[in-house]
Amino acid sequence: MQTNEQILAFLRALSANNHREWFQAHKAEYERLRQAFTDEVQQLINRISLFDAEITGLEAKNCLYRIYRDIRFSPDKTPYKNHFAAYIALGGRGSLRGGYYFHLEPERCLLSGGIWCPAPPLLKQLRRDIYDHIEEFADILENPLFKRYFPGLDGESLKRMPTGYPTDTPYGDILRHKDFCVVTQQPETFFSQPAWMEQTAAIFELLLPLNRFLNYTVDEYLGRI
Repeated sequence: MQTNEQILAFLRALSANNHREWFQAHKAEYERLRQAFTDEVQQLINRISLFDAEITGLEAKNCLYRIYRDIRFSPDKTPYKNHFAAYIALGGRGSLRGGYYFHLEPERCLLSGGIWCPAPPLLKQLRRDIYDHIEEFADILENPLFKRYFPGLDGESLKRMPTGYPTDTPYGDILRHKDFCVVTQQPETFFSQPAWMEQTAAIFELLLPLNRFLNYTVDEYLGRI
């Protein structure tokens, strides 16, 4: 079995046995697979840095998410996540910036990018900048090769147009969004083929114009411009 097949097999077993006793009995296997996933993420970082220079020098350990769930305020008390994931962006997994999200989960493997769940002040500024340059933003989303993998914005939307924006705009579907991210779901077999990493990097490269657009606003928001 290839590494990602092993990871997905482990996650299937974890989903069926999501309790501390099982996890502790399989902790050595988890640690081995997490290190293998870390190595994969580092290789992805190195490939992404060839077209996105701000990723250069990023360390995979700063991009990986923990497998332990925060159950303090959740009705679901299962202690472990059923996926391995990493967010590749300047600043790592906690970054406000648009970046590249890699997610392995049985029957739900994802590649994603853009900005998900921005804080209200940043969301307000992103929406304003998108509105002020709406044709440029729409052109990014409508690029045929981009749309082949990312058919539209993902995430939550308002039911009505936000205050201060015209209700008759043809871009209402964009401006109502609360997340400015896109997602492509790939079959598990995609991540076990020999060229999966090169193909993943090529899909991520399609996200570069979107991330650059959004990150200009993030830099303004953080006072870097």
